[in-house]
Amino acid sequence: MDDIQDFVGKLVVKNDTKIILLVMDGLGGAPNLGGMTELEAANTPNLDMLAKASDLGLSVPVLPGITPGSGPGHLGIFGYDPIKYQIGRGILEALGIGIEVSEKDVVARGNFATFDGETVVDRRAGRPATEENVKACQLINSKIKEIDGVKVQVFPGIEHRFVLKLTGDGLADNLTDADPQKDGEKMLYTTAVNEESRKTAEIINKFIRQVATILKNNGKITGCLLRGFSKHPVMPKFPQIYKMRSAAIATYPMYRGLAKLVGMDVLEVPHVDDEAGSLQSEIKVLKDNYDKYDFFYFHVKHTDSYGEDSNFLAKVDVIEIVDRAIPQIMSLKPDVLAVTGDHSTPALIGGHSWHPVPLLIHSKYSRYGLADKFSEKTCATGSIGTIEAKNIMTLLMANAMRLEKYGA
Repeated sequence: MDDIQDFVGKLVVKNDTKIILLVMDGLGGAPNLGGMTELEAANTPNLDMLAKASDLGLSVPVLPGITPGSGPGHLGIFGYDPIKYQIGRGILEALGIGIEVSEKDVVARGNFATFDGETVVDRRAGRPATEENVKACQLINSKIKEIDGVKVQVFPGIEHRFVLKLTGDGLADNLTDADPQKDGEKMLYTTAVNEESRKTAEIINKFIRQVATILKNNGKITGCLLRGFSKHPVMPKFPQIYKMRSAAIATYPMYRGLAKLVGMDVLEVPHVDDEAGSLQSEIKVLKDNYDKYDFFYFHVKHTDSYGEDSNFLAKVDVIEIVDRAIPQIMSLKPDVLAVTGDHSTPALIGGHSWHPVPLLIHSKYSRYGLADKFSEKTCATGSIGTIEAKNIMTLLMANAMRLEKYGA
């Protein structure tokens, strides 16, 4: 069987049920403060009450021991095989900020960074204000119009992130990342994995060197890192597979891009700087659009950001902010509510990890009563067990009574 969707799609039936998939990015942790994870240390009375009436389990984003990126992590949750669908981060970031990507384009996700010579001092350039990012992009676009006959454009994202877009004939995306992924490491340049990508690799490396010259006296933003080189992929669309009107509520470009890539409607969320205000902004969008859709992907970012910053207490704070909002979400009376993450981001590690991800599924059909708290430990002994993330959608559909019986 090529795709789980081919099988599941034939069993799908339409009804009026509502599903909310709440994804706290990087939710899972590892024991740190007093031997507890961030989720275990957080004061979460609402999630704990929900856990008492829900199925709990753990999900493996890709394979045991494999540390996933956010792209594979989300594709698994959406029911796609993340090994088959290897989506470059560039296309997700590009679609997320509304960039049109054609068959002649190659895009990449960029980080503005701080360098000392060719050593990466700070991969995120101190997380600059987005306004500084915009100015840096404007400067680059004014200096670099094309390289070797290929059109070059950069587009600002949030904080240190931007998108590089190359447009021309003969471009390919089979390239290694130009990013060492760690501070203190020497700068990496991209290399072509095959002959078809050699021209593109040469152009990208020329771009990196030119940007370093342009930005050499630009404060903390003194160069760039690039990864996730990609062209536009072809893949089955989520709303057609599951026969649901599907919407995404997310503030960060990459996650909006993921949702757009699989065919969800991406709803506009007014920007608010602080975590609590941002979450309330997302909840308002959820409430305002609740009657228009069957399925909502609801994304919370900063659980991941603080995990990557090794800021244990700040990640705990975000979990507690989400917990306080659970009654507002439940007031909508969704038929199915799932709470999970796309991967684990323990502050102990300061990055993504291979640890299985906590999973809660609540519906009136839940086998509840096995736990009194939402945590890694209780999820490890829950009724769902430990499953591959790509099977989460079938559980949500089943709890929404949206799947027919298989076989006689």
